[in-house]
Amino acid sequence: MPEMPEVQGLVDFLGTRASGRTIVKITVANIAALKTYDPPIDALVGTTISGATRRGKFVDLATDAGSHLIFHLAKAGWLRWYDAVPDTVIRPGKTPIALRVRLDDGSGFDLTEAGTKKSLAVYAAREPADVPGIARLGPDPLAPDFTRDTLASLLAGRRTQIKGVLRDQSIVAGIGNAYSDEILHAARMSPYALAASLTDTDVDRLYDAMRTTLTDAVATASGKPPADLKDAKRRGMAVHGRRGEACPVCGAEVRSVFFADNSLEYCPTCQTGGKLLADRRLSRLLK
Repeated sequence: MPEMPEVQGLVDFLGTRASGRTIVKITVANIAALKTYDPPIDALVGTTISGATRRGKFVDLATDAGSHLIFHLAKAGWLRWYDAVPDTVIRPGKTPIALRVRLDDGSGFDLTEAGTKKSLAVYAAREPADVPGIARLGPDPLAPDFTRDTLASLLAGRRTQIKGVLRDQSIVAGIGNAYSDEILHAARMSPYALAASLTDTDVDRLYDAMRTTLTDAVATASGKPPADLKDAKRRGMAVHGRRGEACPVCGAEVRSVFFADNSLEYCPTCQTGGKLLADRRLSRLLK
C-alpha cells in the first residue's frame, strides 16, 4: 500500500512533470473508481495543472480553473507514467487501468489497481475538503507545527493499541501499515501498547522515531520516478515485510501477526521484551 513517503514521491514527480501541462483527455476505465459526479470528470479537460499536493495519502492535482483531480491509491493502486501515452484502446473490465490522463505534450499517466478487491478512488472536486476522506484527516506528522506535544495530545486518554492509532487517518494523516511497523520498531515499542498508557519518555521516543523514520523515507523517495518507488520502499524496511529475517538492530528473528487482510511485523527482542505476540484472533499475549 502506498503510504506517505511514496505518495510524496509521486507528488514531487507530478509537480515537476505535469505542472504547466493541459489535460486534453481523461478516460475512465473503471467507473466504480470515480466517486464524484459534480463537477463531472470531463470538466477537468482543457484545464492546466498548476501544482501537486499531498494530503495524507491523497494526491491532489490542482488546476488553473480552481478545480482538482484527486486520487487515493488504496491498497493495490499505483500510478504509471508515460512520456508518450499509448494509443491503445482501454477496454473496461479487461485491464487493471482505472483511469488514464493524457496531457498536451503527449505525456500522461494511468492509475492502475491490481487484484479483485477494487478500492482505488478518484475525485473531481471544487475544493479538496469536498472529498470526505480529506475532510476527516488528522494532522500531518511532518508538518512544521506537528510537535511532540501535538502527538501527546492525540494519544492522551486513548485506550487503543498504538498500532491502530498510528494507522487511523483521522488521528494522524498519512501513516499506514508499513510505516507504523517501522516507527514502532525504531521506538522500541510494542504495537499492542495502549496509547493512554505511554509515559512521557515513551512519547518522546515515539515522536523522534516518527519524525526520523518518515523524514528519511521521504528523502529516499524524493526524485525517484514512480516505477522505482516501490522497490525503494521495500529496501528501506527494517521489519515490515521481513518475517523470518534477522532484525537489523539485534539480529533476532522478525515475527508477524496476521489479520484478515494484512499483517504486522515486529522484533520481539527490541519491542516486546522477548514475548511473542499472539495472533490478533486470539487477542492476548503468549505467556
